[in-house]
Amino acid sequence: MQQSQHILVIRFSAMGDVAMTVPVIQSVLLQNPQLNITIVSNAFFQPLFHGIERCHFYPANLKQQHKGMKGIFRLYQELKKFTQINAIADLHSVLRSSILKFFFRSGSHKIATIDKGRAEKKALTRKENKISRPLTTTHERYAEVFRQLGLVADIKKQLPVFDVRPVPAGAAAMFETGKKIIGVAPFAQHKEKMYPLEKMQTVVQQLAAKNNKVLLFGGGEKESAVLQQWENDIENVHSVAGKFSFAEELAIISNLSTMVSMDSANMHLAALFGVPVVSIWGATHPYAGFTSWGLLPENIVQADLYCRPCSVFGNKPCYRGDHACMNMIAREMILEKIIRMSDV
Repeated sequence: MQQSQHILVIRFSAMGDVAMTVPVIQSVLLQNPQLNITIVSNAFFQPLFHGIERCHFYPANLKQQHKGMKGIFRLYQELKKFTQINAIADLHSVLRSSILKFFFRSGSHKIATIDKGRAEKKALTRKENKISRPLTTTHERYAEVFRQLGLVADIKKQLPVFDVRPVPAGAAAMFETGKKIIGVAPFAQHKEKMYPLEKMQTVVQQLAAKNNKVLLFGGGEKESAVLQQWENDIENVHSVAGKFSFAEELAIISNLSTMVSMDSANMHLAALFGVPVVSIWGATHPYAGFTSWGLLPENIVQADLYCRPCSVFGNKPCYRGDHACMNMIAREMILEKIIRMSDV
């Protein structure tokens, strides 16, 4: 390997998957002091990489100037101006990243691409003859890409990436002295990954009744409206959805005592700051390799069912029709984990 190296890392989406690159990238940079990394990703995700030395960010706008084949070529022309880039790490392996790599192949760039283990995941999620075993984690799959480029990438020590950040001025009133601050993120991209909202609302009520502050996280108008109603109806509950920038939300998350999340992005965001996470899994399963950085197995809430997981991403309807993977989880199971972890 050259004395100095600059790698372009490609990972366009989604938020949770991009967040999972952060601890791996930090580890690789710490273990390879001659290395610089530039990440190309959705512009919204830039705050995820703030504070990592020798880590640079290039925003991609895949819905406007970088849309389609012409847009990806425009992105390539912008990136190739960084003449110091001499290798490509594709942590996404989708059509867009493949097109971008194709343009770079005309140069002398060394290229490595993630192995997503599609065949293994298909065997894990199929209805019949399911092979139920833990697969290689996504963090490890990311690390292997860097090893293919001749870099040291040891991720055994899964320590927090970032320190606690100052609470934004607009959120200061939520952090009262003497109260545990528990984050709850009840939503996920797909219904099959969500604990029933009426049950989660009861969990929130019980946590708030124990003199804790509960902060609610979500995104989009519909989610924000639901969380705002919970704030209106329950004492000691505050919704942060839609009220702060992404960077400010990260700072708020860094100050939590505990984060309660589905198998979704907030689980990964909290893990970056070493915030203890209680994660609730339904149609998906930790075996697929998408657990958060440093997540302890005892902090996972799930039901033992023959049909789980029925998909890798939770994007397929429940073929049983009863959503048993979530409905079998009692509220007490979740509360017990939170109470044990937070001593609330």
